[in-house]
Amino acid sequence: MSVFIESPERRTLRRAVADLGRRYGAAYFQAKARAGLPTEELWSEAGKLGYLGVNLPTEYGGGGAGISELAIVLEELGAAGSPLLMLVVSPAICGTVIARFGTEQQKQRWLPGLADGTRRMAFGITEPDAGSNSHRIATIARRDGDDWLLSGRKVFVSGIDHSDAVLFVGRTEDAATGKLKPALFVVPRDTPGFEYRPIPMELVTAERQFQVFLDEVRLPADSLVGDENAGLLQLFAGLNPERIMTAAFTLGLARQALDSAVEYARTRTVWDTPIGAHQGISHPLAQCTIEVELARLMMQKAAHLYDCGDDAAAGEAANMAKYAAGEAACRAVDQAVQTLGGNGLTQEYGLAALIAATRVARVAPVSREMVLNYVAQHTLGLPKSY
Repeated sequence: MSVFIESPERRTLRRAVADLGRRYGAAYFQAKARAGLPTEELWSEAGKLGYLGVNLPTEYGGGGAGISELAIVLEELGAAGSPLLMLVVSPAICGTVIARFGTEQQKQRWLPGLADGTRRMAFGITEPDAGSNSHRIATIARRDGDDWLLSGRKVFVSGIDHSDAVLFVGRTEDAATGKLKPALFVVPRDTPGFEYRPIPMELVTAERQFQVFLDEVRLPADSLVGDENAGLLQLFAGLNPERIMTAAFTLGLARQALDSAVEYARTRTVWDTPIGAHQGISHPLAQCTIEVELARLMMQKAAHLYDCGDDAAAGEAANMAKYAAGEAACRAVDQAVQTLGGNGLTQEYGLAALIAATRVARVAPVSREMVLNYVAQHTLGLPKSY
């Protein structure tokens, strides 16, 4: 089946998830988010229906599909006004990494719960002093007998307060070279020495952001996921799905905004004419729709490449998809607000909250400037600028 033509199974999945999203809708999500409450009912039902673990192996309770299908789930929930940010983190990043590189014991322990939504796992990579430079990650893991001792600090970790554990990116010392290299550790939330505090954010979202302090956190040997010498290979097995899913999350919000704007332009009448009849309204909305669809195609390409096992090509496409989705979504939301005028800034329509939500995609999980650096260097072959 061509990547551009969805299979009957994927179309069925898209319709079913859209129906679920509409049953909850934007009013449900906004009420939960403004009250500081998790969207527990939606998460639980999506898990019971098999949507949360659609990408995970069937032998561990998943759907046996791929990131392509999980992106459909996230996009359609977002388009219906009920996005689940932790889909990016728990099944897409953490579930994928454990499924690909975890031991059989780790898979048995974590994957069934991640698949049905009864367990959640957060992901910690960002540090206050490292920025986009993963080589400056200062969270260090050192051996102490058969255990590991993990120390460091992380910021902008989503959803710790409702997660069972966090998959942390630390660094270990290479015995041969003495250099530090990335390594991944599962740390249960109640582990001694693990402290987390909320970061006040100007985002209307059901998932809160946290800073984390790790003070000589003692971990058993089996907390390490994969080979401690595999380094970046295992890390990017999670980061590429993260970028693809961020694109899906953002495009879902863009579709929600455009749907609201189009409906308003179709029904709002001034001087006996619906405002959507005027090209000053219709043309910008049409342009935004084209840009969203183009970004969506790149997201689907990236997911297809990843699911086919072409990690190198998927990395390039995932960066492009994330960039395109962020740019298209920001313009779409801005135009939707402009279409509604003053109503675009009211809580009733919920569009103003999407301004900040879609703006996040320009800076996370990797900034638009770093994506441009990547494309310039790796796609175009230009000299490295940093």
